[in-house]
Amino acid sequence: VQLQASGGGLVQSGGSLRLSCAASGSIFSINVMGWYRQAPGKQREFVASITGAGSTLYVDSVKGRFTISRDNAKNTVYLQMNSLKPEDTGVYYCGAKRRIYSGYEYWGQGTQVTVSS
Repeated sequence: VQLQASGGGLVQSGGSLRLSCAASGSIFSINVMGWYRQAPGKQREFVASITGAGSTLYVDSVKGRFTISRDNAKNTVYLQMNSLKPEDTGVYYCGAKRRIYSGYEYWGQGTQVTVSS
């Protein structure tokens, strides 16, 4: 499975961005796709995930601002980010896994999101 993330950029506080992550390869085995982010000097943290059935999870800090969605026909997962804050700055990585209760097995290359104050 290969994951290609895109959509990052520089935006002012309060602005919006939409990240995309396209999956290719043995995608039939993938159930969960998600987004993580890593700010400078910090550990990578979970942001959001979505199962093949459409169940979603979010970290508390993005609830009400971010929306994860999935287009199974395009094998793509999206992260719509609204009301962005400077603390959302970081490299965003998409991940995929076959089982809900396992660790992520596949990772994309990351896309930079920078929110200026």
